[in-house]
Amino acid sequence: MIPKAELHCHLEGSIPPSLARELAQRNGLELPAGLIGADGSYVLRDFLSFLAAYDRVCKTLRTARDFGDIFYSYLAGAAREGAVYVEMFCSPERPAALGIAYGAWLDALEQAIDRARADFGIEGRIIVVCIRHLGPERALALVQTMVAEPHHYVVGFGMGGDEAKFVPADFAPAFRLAHDKGYGCTVHAGEVVGPESVWAAIRDLPVTRIGHGVRAADDPKLVDELARRGTVLEVCPGSNIALGLYPDRNAHPLHRLIGAGVRVTLNSDDPPFFHTTLGTEYDLAGLGERELRGIARTAVEASFADETTKQRLLREIEP
Repeated sequence: MIPKAELHCHLEGSIPPSLARELAQRNGLELPAGLIGADGSYVLRDFLSFLAAYDRVCKTLRTARDFGDIFYSYLAGAAREGAVYVEMFCSPERPAALGIAYGAWLDALEQAIDRARADFGIEGRIIVVCIRHLGPERALALVQTMVAEPHHYVVGFGMGGDEAKFVPADFAPAFRLAHDKGYGCTVHAGEVVGPESVWAAIRDLPVTRIGHGVRAADDPKLVDELARRGTVLEVCPGSNIALGLYPDRNAHPLHRLIGAGVRVTLNSDDPPFFHTTLGTEYDLAGLGERELRGIARTAVEASFADETTKQRLLREIEP
């Protein structure tokens, strides 16, 4: 089995239906009818139904323990598929809305990472993410909290949410603060919005990685610029196809980006919602073992882990 590493997965988006049922039962809730099909998978028809399902699943969360159990469950499953490292996108917004203190939330995530390492040998880290459509002021406040309460497993800052709201420059103060304090930075761009969103991200934010970024393939000059800079794309083919960006894997620009010299990684995004896993992404990439090991190596090199951890993981990936 090829060792794998992942840089782009959302904590709440990693909740499988079985865990959603368990969380609902634990918290005295009922999952809405029609959310989970007869085959045990989430029922999705389009992007809007995905958003609705995602929101319904998130409503099962009530305690800090719930968030930790999600992380542990994901790390356990990823380890079974050969993953040695996972950076998880974790937003403090939902726990805060539930009245869970930032420190208590991080403690639960830390316990999950430690348990998974002890049980499966996998390493986990946290990227704190702001929600773009909530605005730049909330993003800056979030980074200020992150900086004021540092945690050894919080290694980066990122931004998800509606790519059509605001522009990257609006969030420059938040990203600059995170960067200046030593955190790695990544941002979702070039997924549902075209190459212009990637141009704006690399121009106005101190990012070394782009979440998705596949729409860069529509602009040859941008592809050349990404290759020149060594900017790493966190590519999620299964997610892109499930959401209708591309009709199938043959049409997906993964191979074109690789051929143009762009550094790419493979990731699962919101795996149970898109009927994928990290292992599936590696299996269906249409690449040989040498290329897949190279992608895993790129993921570790582009990760925000400390150098000692990176070197240990790279030794695991080398054949």
